[in-house]
Amino acid sequence: MTVLSSVCRREAEFVMFSSDVYAETRPELFSGGRTRSSDRTMDLGLAEDHFSRPVGSFVASDIEQLKLAIEECKKLILELPEHSERQKDTVVKLIHLRLKLQELKDPEEDEPNLRVLLEHRFSKEKSKSVKQTCDKCSTIIWGLIQTWYTCTGCYYRCHSKCMNLITKPCVRSKVSHQSEYELSICPEIGLDRQDYRCAECRAPVSLRGIPSEARQCDYTGRYYCSSCHWNDIAIIPARVIHNWEFEPRKVCRSSMRYLALMMPRPVLRLKEINPLLFNFVEELVEIRKLRQDILLMKPYFITCKEAMEARLLLQLQDRQHFVENDDMYSLQDLIDISSGRLSCSLTEIHTTFAKHIKLDCERCQAKGFVCELCKEGDILFPFDSHTSVCHDCSAVFHRDCYYDNSTTCPRCARMTERKQDDV
Repeated sequence: MTVLSSVCRREAEFVMFSSDVYAETRPELFSGGRTRSSDRTMDLGLAEDHFSRPVGSFVASDIEQLKLAIEECKKLILELPEHSERQKDTVVKLIHLRLKLQELKDPEEDEPNLRVLLEHRFSKEKSKSVKQTCDKCSTIIWGLIQTWYTCTGCYYRCHSKCMNLITKPCVRSKVSHQSEYELSICPEIGLDRQDYRCAECRAPVSLRGIPSEARQCDYTGRYYCSSCHWNDIAIIPARVIHNWEFEPRKVCRSSMRYLALMMPRPVLRLKEINPLLFNFVEELVEIRKLRQDILLMKPYFITCKEAMEARLLLQLQDRQHFVENDDMYSLQDLIDISSGRLSCSLTEIHTTFAKHIKLDCERCQAKGFVCELCKEGDILFPFDSHTSVCHDCSAVFHRDCYYDNSTTCPRCARMTERKQDDV
């Protein structure tokens, strides 16, 4: 068994790191029946003509001959002294035979560069060196000798020969039509409700692993077979919103892709789902204040020629919702808030925006306010920390002046008086 495992390891290393050997190979077939290892020669009796591709497809006998040659070669490897040069050469010959057998089983054809199936948009991959795993058959894709495709929407990968066996629709279509999360923590229904079958492919499963192990997805709460659940891990939105927990949990393949595609989408309205979260997470309060200030700065930029030419708002192009509202969050936002990355980057952007309005641009400075209650101090802006804004007319006052004054807003009073005069 030690020798056999060593042989398998050498085969794998050879395929991964010596793909150019296949082009230089001179494979041979065994020429006689089985003989004793002492009488066996290293020349396996293979002729070059056997590997020349005839017109048309190979007949079944060619594949059978290769299978017999592979078996003979494996037996010879076991009989030869371990780590000897003859054994190493025989391992190389075995690799050549297996590569040729794979080529006959999966011959290269003129595959289309783009294929559409179940809303997947499969693009033919050109890489020959990257080792991937087929999402359909769960086996390795050897780019050196196999044609494979990747969906440009959900990044589903599969062999060309597995394309017609795909039953899972593209996850991106679900994201487009149903952009919302499961907000219950691991909503388990039990294997009996699933009829002891995989929730996706309906293959029989059980907790004992017979005939297939039942693996639970922490996002959907359902159980899946090992072909649909590879023990991938992902951050669960429900655990983040309710528990502020960011520990990755095991999820099935379809949930992993769905969560990855949904991560940058602002679909979480925290003040409705869990408003108490702001009482316990100080970072959320800080980010909310910064976002509110940016929304107050936005009118200055869209009416300022210099700001439009400098494209200041494009600094938030990766988080477009930050310039549209202050209550919608994406899962990526919450992850970055927890790690502290968002606070640092948003504070820097806030400083840049405030500097343009208050110092660099005379037009924006001219749109500032003077406190009409005390008529003292510097020019005020609605995003200053020591100011208050009238909700009716958007006039800006010192916070102390506005709350201490018992009368109505002077600007609102003037506007009301003008309306009465016009009547």
